[in-house]
Amino acid sequence: MANTSPASPAVAATGPAPTGARPSAPRTLLLAQLSNSVGDGAFYVTSALYFTGVVGLSAAQVGAGLAVAWAVGSPAGVPLGALADRRGPRGVSVLLALVTAAAVASFLLIGSFPAFLAAATLYACAQSGLAAARQALLAGLVAPADRTAVLARLQAVLNGGLAVGAALGGLALHAGTREAYLAVFALDTAGFLCCALLLGRLPASATTPAPTTATGLRGAGGTAVLRDRPYVVLTLLNALMLLRMPVLSLALPLWIVQRTAAPGWTVSALFVLNTAAVTLFQVRAARSVTDLGTAAAAVRGAGAVLFAGCAVFAAAALPGLGTGAAVAVLVLGAVLLVVGEMRHAAGSWQLGLGLAPADRIGQYQGFYGAGVPVARSLGPVVVTTLLIGVGPVGWLLLGGVFVLAAAATGPVSRWAARTRDADA
Repeated sequence: MANTSPASPAVAATGPAPTGARPSAPRTLLLAQLSNSVGDGAFYVTSALYFTGVVGLSAAQVGAGLAVAWAVGSPAGVPLGALADRRGPRGVSVLLALVTAAAVASFLLIGSFPAFLAAATLYACAQSGLAAARQALLAGLVAPADRTAVLARLQAVLNGGLAVGAALGGLALHAGTREAYLAVFALDTAGFLCCALLLGRLPASATTPAPTTATGLRGAGGTAVLRDRPYVVLTLLNALMLLRMPVLSLALPLWIVQRTAAPGWTVSALFVLNTAAVTLFQVRAARSVTDLGTAAAAVRGAGAVLFAGCAVFAAAALPGLGTGAAVAVLVLGAVLLVVGEMRHAAGSWQLGLGLAPADRIGQYQGFYGAGVPVARSLGPVVVTTLLIGVGPVGWLLLGGVFVLAAAATGPVSRWAARTRDADA
């Protein structure tokens, strides 16, 4: 995750520290992450029931509205990231955190589908832009060699905060009152306001003038990333790897209930296992990822581990497996899944930042980060068709997608690095 376009994989790890780097910056970024992740955790587990039970929308309206909102919001990360590059990532991050807070607060006032769609679209746009701007801010404040480690700590804090928030949301679900739901939205709003306050305390990061490049990206403005072919391919490969996301939240619950002898509570146990593992071990899993070479190796290894996990999940449906054996097999698969997830995350962070030009990190991260909402919106259709529709063979096909995408990541990242070499 380099501050400058790397001339070689080693440069991405050993380049000079950013001008605006401060020893306290990672701690402030961690606090900002924690402040909004607790509210998000509560929001995620209660929002669907609030929109249907309190606002009065149908489940179909909620699903369609969120699909449209993220279809608009995901591409918005690119121009908003480019805005962070031009105007400075700190100010844009603060602004977008405030806009996100306003979007969450507006959910308290909606009473119709058009109002819900408008609020959800504002929320999705602000979230996509905030993610890109915060990555650019981190790149300007944290030395290149330290970025993957800081991102790993941010991911661990994120998971911990989401777990705490989900528990608070569970209390609201137990109460089941309108006031309890409104308290959750107020908590999430306050979290983003606190996040904005913390981000505003960070120093302004330095900006780098746009260089003249052999790839002809100078003057491309907010669409330069779309002309960077190796980076576009890398983003597509990363989106394929992110199909692992709906496996835990959607495919496994259906698979466990419909195809295995494991009891229903196994779904919750595997979710807790995944969240706890990321919280406790993500930093350790990312420790060996220090440059583009080790990042590509981490992604390649993640593909193999994810394939093994898919094969184990397929085996959980073998005839004759009793309850205890099915649970044991599913736990093994979940362990492989989370190991692959953590290794892929570490490699993905390094590649996404390390191959982004220093003057366009916000724009590039806005594009690279679009893989997450794409995986969340299209992934459920893909995994349910493959895994529930096809059965055990579908698990092997999905695992094959992971292996092929991971194997292609190394050559594509070297292709991207060569274009940076040519620009130097």
